[in-house]
Amino acid sequence: MGFLDVLTGKRKLAGPAPDRLFAISTAYVTLETTLAITTRGSAAIVFQPLATADFESIVRDMEEVVSATAGDSGTRVESSDDSYGFRWLVLRGTDFEQLVVGINAVSGALEAGGYGERVLCAVFAFEDAHKKPIYWIYNYKRGSFYPFVPAAGDQQRDNERELVLKAQIGAELPVETELERWFPLWGIPI
Repeated sequence: MGFLDVLTGKRKLAGPAPDRLFAISTAYVTLETTLAITTRGSAAIVFQPLATADFESIVRDMEEVVSATAGDSGTRVESSDDSYGFRWLVLRGTDFEQLVVGINAVSGALEAGGYGERVLCAVFAFEDAHKKPIYWIYNYKRGSFYPFVPAAGDQQRDNERELVLKAQIGAELPVETELERWFPLWGIPI
């Protein structure tokens, strides 16, 4: 009967818990100490912009708030649009915690403004001991993370390394269980 209630609109499915994003903060301790994976000092939130004054005002205000609250961490904010029509609001700084808090502040403001459905994902940039890039991507609609590891060559990915990362950190992060939802993001500007 519960499934039928959802289908008929009598009951809504609960969305993902917004605090799941913060799991990356605790997982970072394991990434750094156990797996020798360190932050590259950047993170981004990716969303589909709207050409409305309200939407642009929220984004501009959040850029200012994140910059102002960065304090001594020196976090910088910049934005760029990609060829698919998505905007990347990029945070750069040495304090990983501040990057997570900044990303959360932007997504919270967009959601509070009624634009939560426009948010695609958050991306956190890391590198291994050999300086190879590793990204952990947070899918807001699913409330889960997945690894993305680019490989040598044009638009190639290292699926084996991604699965190893899932096994190594899966107990600490809400990792997406459906592998077909591990979408690659080519041309990440962080």
